[in-house]
Amino acid sequence: QLQLVESGGGLVQPGGSLRLSCAASGFTLDNYAIGWFRQAPGKEREGVSCSGSSAGRINYADSVKGRFTISRGNAKNTVYLQMNSLKPEDTAIYYCAVGPMTVQAMCVPAFFASWGQGTQVTVSS
Repeated sequence: QLQLVESGGGLVQPGGSLRLSCAASGFTLDNYAIGWFRQAPGKEREGVSCSGSSAGRINYADSVKGRFTISRGNAKNTVYLQMNSLKPEDTAIYYCAVGPMTVQAMCVPAFFASWGQGTQVTVSS
């Protein structure tokens, strides 16, 4: 059974860092496009960063470029999101998701079929 489990969220002060992890089971991440999304209260879910393959294109939302980095730990079937210089506006529930390779790095939630349960990230002093 395909399963995604996020971890690594928490409370951090502005300017701090967190690394989110998404562990996959029941399938091999290397065969899928992967993405990190977030949803703040009262807002729609938005794409943060997506990767089409381990050696392919990566996209970042303009709001996180230069601060966030997506990576694959294929040997451990895990995807990471390193978040630096966090801002209060980064506060949201963060989700990882996988989609078919045809999605490539298009960070559109509707293109991703399988989702984790989410992990809360709160940036506050």
